[in-house]
Amino acid sequence: MAKLFFNYSTMNAGKSTVLLQAAHNYREQGMQPYLLTARLDTRAGEGRIASRIGIGAKADMFDAGDDLFARVSARLAEAPIACVFVDEAQFLTHDQVWQLARVVDDLGVPAMCYGLRVDFRGALFPGSAALLALADEMREVRTICHCGRKATMVVRRDAEGGVVTGGEQVQIGGNETYESLCRRHWRAAVGERVDG
Repeated sequence: MAKLFFNYSTMNAGKSTVLLQAAHNYREQGMQPYLLTARLDTRAGEGRIASRIGIGAKADMFDAGDDLFARVSARLAEAPIACVFVDEAQFLTHDQVWQLARVVDDLGVPAMCYGLRVDFRGALFPGSAALLALADEMREVRTICHCGRKATMVVRRDAEGGVVTGGEQVQIGGNETYESLCRRHWRAAVGERVDG
């Protein structure tokens, strides 16, 4: 039975690596995955999903206005799809998450979404909020804070390394811009008193 999956974490936890490995497993079994990534994140190149450990694959890109149900339906008309993989799923719109739910329910194709749960302010991304509400299964891709605890939050740093507490929700960047922290160290970094 097809399901809608949400695999979430903070920055640099290996979400893209997990996605690429799962897609590779489908290909090894002679099945074709359909890979999608957000057009606004071109750190790996346009139309490419890549991990920090050096593996990557081509992917179709989506924008906020794209109808993903229509895209998957059109692709299915050309050839079978075993699974839809979505990288940078936090950039999906609420409607696009519902469209992926229809892909699962009406077309019988599983959809595996990988993305951030919260932004640098500790707020949910719209796509992540919709996935938390609609996903059949959720899995946390874990990473650790510098203290060894599980990292659940992320801070954004400016060019001088200072912590940024305001600004636009979306700013594309990697290790030079974001740091994953446990909640306690995130609170300390953003200037909230932490006792003990």
